[in-house]
Amino acid sequence: MKVGVLAVQGDVPEHLAVLRSVVRDPIAVRTPDDLASVDALCLPGGESTAIARGIEEAGLWAPLRQRIDDGLSVLATCAGLILLARDVAPSTAGQDPPTFEALDVRVRRNDYGTQRESFEAPVVVDGIGSKPFPGVFIRSPRILGVGPQAAPIAWRGDEVVGVRAGALWGLTFHPELANDLRVHRKFLSTVVARA
Repeated sequence: MKVGVLAVQGDVPEHLAVLRSVVRDPIAVRTPDDLASVDALCLPGGESTAIARGIEEAGLWAPLRQRIDDGLSVLATCAGLILLARDVAPSTAGQDPPTFEALDVRVRRNDYGTQRESFEAPVVVDGIGSKPFPGVFIRSPRILGVGPQAAPIAWRGDEVVGVRAGALWGLTFHPELANDLRVHRKFLSTVVARA
């Protein structure tokens, strides 16, 4: 199994570091050829408009759209979730980026506040054991609604902070910053199961 991290902006080194602990030779995806070679992809946290612009400039928008439509396994964190969302509610964070409209959720950018309001909180994630996951929320989007084509998989208290629709996972928090491999391991186990 070959796993990549979209490498146009954001938490690319952090995702690669986590992946190196659980798979062999993850790659930074920068070109359509890189994208064509992977079985699974992490869409990292970062700045969603900058990532969207980088995807377009790298000639990756149409190929990534096609791979998603064809069932590519994607773990999207924070800004990555925004890029997968079917609907982005207007925010005060400036112009919202275009999205792939692939994950049946409505989100709002930076809905927990600015960098100063970033926080850590325990998160319950389906399938990784009973111990809470250390959720890192940095200028995170908020999930405002989950449509019928997606299902909640992670919660902070009563609030949904992660969803899944088949091969697509979307999380409002940053598992790559948590010093805990369980989310990436669980995601990759589903890729193996689908292969």
